[in-house]
Amino acid sequence: QVGVTEIIVNTHHFAGQVTEYLKANNNFGLRIEVSQEDVLLDTGGGLKKAAWFFREGGAAAPFILHNVDVLSNIDLKAMVEEHGRSNSLATLAVQKRDSSRYLLFDQQMQLCGRRFVREDRTELVRPKPDLQALAFSGIHVISPRLLELIAEDGVFSIVETYLRLAGLSENGYRITGYLADGAYWRDLGRRESVEQAARDVKVSPLLSGLESK
Repeated sequence: QVGVTEIIVNTHHFAGQVTEYLKANNNFGLRIEVSQEDVLLDTGGGLKKAAWFFREGGAAAPFILHNVDVLSNIDLKAMVEEHGRSNSLATLAVQKRDSSRYLLFDQQMQLCGRRFVREDRTELVRPKPDLQALAFSGIHVISPRLLELIAEDGVFSIVETYLRLAGLSENGYRITGYLADGAYWRDLGRRESVEQAARDVKVSPLLSGLESK
């Protein structure tokens, strides 16, 4: 619906079931590749392993990275448009909601650090006044040039890369937030969350488009 025609899916647990599901549905008429992870590589390692897909043909268009375990109707088209206007390496969907971890942004929505609530710990890479603490939604729009700047290896979170680059903003490295307040978002990492999401989709007309997912 947002114009995506090429997809790569990271697989690990029950990888064969995912592959068979795609095959049985003829890849839904899209080009869908699979990136098998024998060891879970986290969001950064997984992206680095699949980077070949986004480099094909010297691709210059931004791509969407979407965590598998979230259900959302965040406007991806609007995110891509905002990403294009900001000239950022990555644009992260964020919301004002309760979380155990927050990303910290300045008044221009540039990434400055993160906060761990349970550990009562804050990391700043760009100290600025009046920082906003916002919850990351696991949905990103990324410029292919970011791939050349990933120095981390092995198992790592892409947030580690974002924070390192945000600390080098004098080099023109912009990591920005896209405020998606008002959009539906739910983490599906627990059984009760999946059950609640199923109920939400049934009762809300705003979520009717999510039923097929």
